[in-house]
Amino acid sequence: MGHHHGHHQHHDASSNIKVAFFLNLGFTIVEFIGGFYTNSLAIMSDALHDLGDSLSLGMSWYFQKLSTKKATNTYSYGYKRFSLLGAIINAIVLCIGSVLIIKEAIPRILHPEAADAKGMMWFAILGIVVNGAAVLKLKKGTSINERVVSMHLLEDVLGWVAVLIASIAMQFWDLPILDPILSLLIALYVLYHVYGNVKESLQIILQGTPKEVSASAVTEKLRTLPEISDVHDCHLWSLDGSYNILTVHLVLQKEQPSWEEIKTIKETVRTLLHDAFHLEHVTLELELLQEDCAYKSCK
Repeated sequence: MGHHHGHHQHHDASSNIKVAFFLNLGFTIVEFIGGFYTNSLAIMSDALHDLGDSLSLGMSWYFQKLSTKKATNTYSYGYKRFSLLGAIINAIVLCIGSVLIIKEAIPRILHPEAADAKGMMWFAILGIVVNGAAVLKLKKGTSINERVVSMHLLEDVLGWVAVLIASIAMQFWDLPILDPILSLLIALYVLYHVYGNVKESLQIILQGTPKEVSASAVTEKLRTLPEISDVHDCHLWSLDGSYNILTVHLVLQKEQPSWEEIKTIKETVRTLLHDAFHLEHVTLELELLQEDCAYKSCK
């Protein structure tokens, strides 16, 4: 059941990123044309940024598809963690893009440039619709890769909202400085959120405990079972932020359980952990009451 659920999630993630990739790539081409048409440096800069986004989305799509491959001798847990590589690369590109936006915005605050405000307004509306559709497509995703890609597109939506506000204001007042000021604020906002995604990705790579479940909570839950005398050497980690893994040693209450009783205990424990904590891959080591385990001190 867990494997089927995980495969379905990864298929949805790959499909979502694919749609976002083609939406973004198509709109990037339109942006370059629009930038020349309106003589807008803001739109041209956003087109270059979107081109970088498209490359990142293409990589994310590739890594997400790769992550669904089954286990091999080299990668015994499969390729699920490869989706994190796409997430980290995307985060790096997003950081670079945001720094470039800041670098471009500061001189324009000091020396504002006029552009075709009405043309900018119509392209901004189109940008909000296209990128907004892609964000909504990825919003329901559960993988970190989808969330990081969603941040790419959310940055574009917010950027176009800034362009829309600035273009409307510029049609009534001589305020070309609005566009670079809003761009600067948005870039700082995106950098703040990228930090959170990178931190979460690194925690998974370093095999940190998933944030939605704790080893102590799992241990306490297992100790409520009448067949279990003690629990130790409990280790929790995640492959990709959604597929969580547990290894644990369980000391049985009964001194000489039958094979049928051992099988029933294993099934009970795995069902309990999947239902209570959504643990997809559980490895159990069952020990007899008087057995001396080398890892017993590892609580």
